[in-house]
Amino acid sequence: MPAVFLVLMPFMQGCGDFWQAPSGGSGSGSGTSTSLSSGIFYVINQTAKQIVAYQINSGSLNTIGAYTLNSAPSAITIAPGNGFLYVSTVTGIYLYTINSGGSLTAGNNGDAISSDVAAAMAVDTTGTWLVDAETVTGGVTLNAISITSTGTLNSTTEQTQTFTVANASVDQMALSGDDANIFLALGEGGTLIDPFTSTNPNPLGGHASTIATTTTGASALSVAVDPGSTATAPRLFYIGETEAVSSSGGLRAFDYSSLSSGTATEISGSPYASGGLAPTAILPDPTGAYVFVASGQGATSDGILQGFNIASNTANSTTTYSLSSISSIATGIQPAGLAEDSNENFVFAVSSGGSDDLDIYLFDTTTLGKLDASNLSTSTGTDPTGAIAVAAQTP
Repeated sequence: MPAVFLVLMPFMQGCGDFWQAPSGGSGSGSGTSTSLSSGIFYVINQTAKQIVAYQINSGSLNTIGAYTLNSAPSAITIAPGNGFLYVSTVTGIYLYTINSGGSLTAGNNGDAISSDVAAAMAVDTTGTWLVDAETVTGGVTLNAISITSTGTLNSTTEQTQTFTVANASVDQMALSGDDANIFLALGEGGTLIDPFTSTNPNPLGGHASTIATTTTGASALSVAVDPGSTATAPRLFYIGETEAVSSSGGLRAFDYSSLSSGTATEISGSPYASGGLAPTAILPDPTGAYVFVASGQGATSDGILQGFNIASNTANSTTTYSLSSISSIATGIQPAGLAEDSNENFVFAVSSGGSDDLDIYLFDTTTLGKLDASNLSTSTGTDPTGAIAVAAQTP
């Protein structure tokens, strides 16, 4: 399932350099070498206004191409089947056709396919709908637009719903793999959950619910859903919040099945300390065994990437879940997005600050779920800072 990871973090400016992340997360040429290869992945750089396509071949990071945008990007998503890539900018949404080998060709003659100024986007698993979210005065607007066979959007089918949510600011979106729910992290506005039905002419539910933040003044910055499909519902969904654990950032985990009752149930032990101030990106591993959280630590300090094991226990026909810490490793300054390559060999973290804004990690060969820094970390595009989102092709 393609994923989008975007967070803009103005509140982190001035947080200072009072915490030092574990060593080894960033720095070109440092870290473990490898002979492994990856699937194709894409990074958007807001400062350079670029999409950069990459692939790792036998331990060597290769740039497939860099594509300049007309305006600063804010979000990226890949349609199922890896045929189309969508990027949102301050002037609208643009389409790229993904060619053999991962290179991109601008669609729609290079013109925007939608005027929506989306802060977050996702495509459903059927490839039928592109869903985007915009921050509006007093709340958030969700738009669902059907996708044509050429990847363009059919504006005549666009469905729009606006929800009143106090102090809302769209940070991140996740669409569950069973195509049943849209999750939006809305900063101090909490997390909005809107039912979704891809087979309906209007797939948006229209009766969204909101999960409040753990404390007043905290912010929901990230959201993710466990792997699932139209045949298998996910087990858990996650929210990354500031001030969730002793005034620091935390990962909240909820039982996905509880949504059917109308009340989201947080699992025992949640929230879990994520090791940083601002948990800005969450990555559930496709195997369902692990979940990773990237957190920022201020304008000058490295961020931290924390891993968790996911355990299940079934008693009296009831299954419960729990998380336990694996290990942590440093990221670049102000991490903004996470993705795992389609070969499941690498985890990518992008950061909006620091000399290396793309960190690439390997799975440890001894400790399951532990990440090791590779020697492949680099700066993206023509600017060493400003990477804000990463998306990887699916298998």
